[in-house]
Amino acid sequence: MVGTVYKSTGSWYTVKTDEGIFYECRIKGKFRIQGIKSTNPIAVGDRVQFKIEQLGDDTVGTIYDIEERSNYIIRKSVNLSKQTHIIAANLDQVFLIITLNNPKTYPVFIDRFLATAEAYDIPVVLLFNKIDTYDNDELLEVKYLAALYRNIGYTCIGISAATGKNVDQVKALMLQTTSMFAGHSGAGKSTLVNALEPNLELKTAEISEQHLQGQHTTTFAEMFDLSFEARIIDTPGIKGFGIVDMEKEEIGDYFREFFELKRLCKFNNCLHLDEPKCAVKDALDAGEVAWSRYKSYVQMITGEEESYRTDTYGDKK
Repeated sequence: MVGTVYKSTGSWYTVKTDEGIFYECRIKGKFRIQGIKSTNPIAVGDRVQFKIEQLGDDTVGTIYDIEERSNYIIRKSVNLSKQTHIIAANLDQVFLIITLNNPKTYPVFIDRFLATAEAYDIPVVLLFNKIDTYDNDELLEVKYLAALYRNIGYTCIGISAATGKNVDQVKALMLQTTSMFAGHSGAGKSTLVNALEPNLELKTAEISEQHLQGQHTTTFAEMFDLSFEARIIDTPGIKGFGIVDMEKEEIGDYFREFFELKRLCKFNNCLHLDEPKCAVKDALDAGEVAWSRYKSYVQMITGEEESYRTDTYGDKK
């Protein structure tokens, strides 16, 4: 039998067949010794082949093969630096939910996420959430950020999952697609899913005032069929985003504005660091490339771990 993985708990997988029947499945042991270093060799969104068998009163499945993925989004595991974690597979697009505070989404997180999505050919839409809670200065910061990423070529939408502002725009983009919502815990992923499809009633939680961080309400990635011809994958909050399997020479290609300028560099293998006649550095000095983007790039290319106490978005420091 063939189906799509709708939920993964690490040991059990909920698989939906093309006929619309759900089965609880386990993984065959050999998947764990095939050289797959991921903590989860099977991810939500995967197309899998499985066999069913009767165990007492229960019908369970055993997954024995994964069909080739069109793409996937992956990051380093938080506590297992030598392993990776595949967040979801076979995506049409990802909505990255960004908040200025409670919790704060730093540019290095956004840029690492975007670079990974570029590497795996996954379109990303940036959703600036909680705009109903911001003062005038914060709204100006949202406008600055949105302009920065729009100039690079990303779709940006200011929304309020709580009030429903511009949720209709998100809904329109989701029609007939499989989309993933990603972001920090507390950024409003589950609230947004509930605004799109109130009947789902996903759990939400208040922000921790002590640490100004969200509390994990989504434990495992899970896909939902929505009433308006769309599928959504809700994911656990992501604290950090470690990049995977990127060579220094290719990281610049995943920064769209760097890639556009690369052909103008004196050296075709320019790393945009200290090389002479570097078009990226020239554009940076001219204010045509954002310093926050360049700082994220340098941090990635030098192998520095993601830092959350970074400078503000536009600072030249």
